Amino acid sequence: MLKISCAFATSFATPEHVKIAEDLGYERAWLYDSPALYPDVWVALALSAERTSRIGLGPGVVVPSLRHPMVTAAAIAQLEHMAPGRVQVAIGSGFTGRMTFGQRPLRWSFVREYVTAVRALLRRETVEWEGRKIAMMHPEGFAPAGSLEIPIILGTGGPKGLATAADLGTGVFATAPVDRSSLADEAECVILAFGTVLGEGEDPASDRVIDAAGHGAAVAFHGLYEMGGDLSRIPGGAEWVAALEAMPGDERHLALHDLHLIGVNERDRPLLTGEWMLRAGGVRTAEQWQQYLEALETAGVTQIAYQPAGSDIPRELERFARVAGIG
Repeated sequence: MLKISCAFATSFATPEHVKIAEDLGYERAWLYDSPALYPDVWVALALSAERTSRIGLGPGVVVPSLRHPMVTAAAIAQLEHMAPGRVQVAIGSGFTGRMTFGQRPLRWSFVREYVTAVRALLRRETVEWEGRKIAMMHPEGFAPAGSLEIPIILGTGGPKGLATAADLGTGVFATAPVDRSSLADEAECVILAFGTVLGEGEDPASDRVIDAAGHGAAVAFHGLYEMGGDLSRIPGGAEWVAALEAMPGDERHLALHDLHLIGVNERDRPLLTGEWMLRAGGVRTAEQWQQYLEALETAGVTQIAYQPAGSDIPRELERFARVAGIG
């Protein structure tokens, strides 16, 4: 059965939103980790743990270059102490977490080494990293006692990431269903989803819909541009690209990811037509959302992580929960 979880562009309000999600019946809350845009994910997760008692918690997606594996292992251990049995971690090669720094995603071989090191550290093994032996030396009262087996999945959808997930025996955190043939039968497949529940007769380009779902429609442009896609076929796309590329090259990445998965910036707003919102913004009626969830389950997806946004996140969480049949 498809699990219904949620995801958040981490903000100061996120811990309270996680509490609301728990009350509504969501399975798990994933918090984004992109320090150039959001406050510290581990602080937000700790605050969320203090406010909740049931909902699963974890970062999605940790980028290895942002933290030494010991730092990540110690943070995981701290969260496990605060929310025992509720922690799961997603680790990836980096999208916004690196591109906001003007950097490309990491090599998957490095991600594999990083995940292997973090797992071993949590098991209280000695690990070699950067030519030196390291180990979690925390005595009683400084970390949970004994070996920790915290579930880790990989943030990926491409063939190299899937191959890494298969090698490590993990599940995946992606934005679309993946080919599960290389993954273990029991491997999790978590799909991130954006959007809003469209009311009867509601305009998909209305202010309310743009406020709630424009973040997902806008990020599609960001991703297409970063991957070298042709945006000229999209109305206004050529002008959008020209304006972006008129900016200094060493600052362009800062403008590109402005308000990434938070809202809509002034440069992106003209592109968000009703047609594009329906195509890329996750704008669906209640019936269409239910059909989409059924299609995900049929495709082998085990969990959806719905990311609400806009000025009324509690409302978006409640509407989606009702459509998904939880609570």
